[in-house]
Amino acid sequence: MLHNRLYLFFFAVFLSTTAMSQSTLPAVSRTVYKCLEAGKVVYSDSPCLGAKKIDAEPTRGFNKDTGREIVGADVLREHKREGIADALHPLTGMDRKQYKTYEHRFKLSPKVRQACYQLDRKIANAELDEKQSKKEDLERTQKILFDLRYHYHELKC
Repeated sequence: MLHNRLYLFFFAVFLSTTAMSQSTLPAVSRTVYKCLEAGKVVYSDSPCLGAKKIDAEPTRGFNKDTGREIVGADVLREHKREGIADALHPLTGMDRKQYKTYEHRFKLSPKVRQACYQLDRKIANAELDEKQSKKEDLERTQKILFDLRYHYHELKC
């Protein structure tokens, strides 16, 4: 029984990574950083010093007056991936977001994948430190957080 579940899991991962490799555009980053540069607010997918992280969820289609939903191929692929994640949730324990991260990192080398998981923890701790830091320590903690986010971005985690 466990053998069948593992087979199903790896088959689903294979299908989802095959579908991802057919995409012609690079993966869209849903993490957006709000930065202050030369006194102006700038939004970017690249981190900057003192950035505020914003999780952006793009729209997923357009509903006409008729009520019919119009979605592109990319959104249809995303719906399929979410269905796979929901189906595998009892086996893996991963929610949709965790599965998407796993699926994205599946094609990375094991060394890079391990570095990404370590950076996940370090960034979460650094973000907490930034919120709790006093004014005199804020610049130092923001620099540490920037370095971690930059490394995360460079590794394409």
